[in-house]
Amino acid sequence: MIKRIIKSIKFRLGMISEGELNVEACLKMGMKLGKNVHGVAACMLDYAHCWLIEIGDNVTFAPQVYLLAHDASTQKLLDYTKIAKVIIEDNVFIGARALIMPGVRVGKNSIVAAGSIVTKSVPENTVVGGNPAKFITTVADYKKKHQEIMQTAPVYDKSWLMQEGITAEMREKMNRDLENTLGYIV
Repeated sequence: MIKRIIKSIKFRLGMISEGELNVEACLKMGMKLGKNVHGVAACMLDYAHCWLIEIGDNVTFAPQVYLLAHDASTQKLLDYTKIAKVIIEDNVFIGARALIMPGVRVGKNSIVAAGSIVTKSVPENTVVGGNPAKFITTVADYKKKHQEIMQTAPVYDKSWLMQEGITAEMREKMNRDLENTLGYIV
């Protein structure tokens, strides 16, 4: 009980930030987290309302994604802060520095582009991006487009990854290969 009070005081005084409150703390507070979720530890989770966040199975978060279940824009006007659930369904990819606002549901098999500000729910099987995020294409068309590009683009196997020991020569070759084009890596 005393530890919780001290932590609450430190949080309110700004001695610890939301980023320092880890996924485990959010799970203890009631956040729901599915299986095979990657990158959630690099997200900024709305600790103050984390029990309103639900993340499905097979979800990937790129770095610095924000999941907000509250929006204090109404605080000065109404003396109340807006709150709503944030639901990320199964098989979703959310790009770096995307911001998911309260009340948003990201549908199954969807992609949110990096830097997007998502203020409205995302239908299943769609790609959205921008500020505010808007429909770009279907996931099926996105996949088809990139499969076509891969026919002529540089494609690299696992040996080209840092954790697999990419060499200096390989890094130089990749730099030359990708001078003016897009490539793909496993």
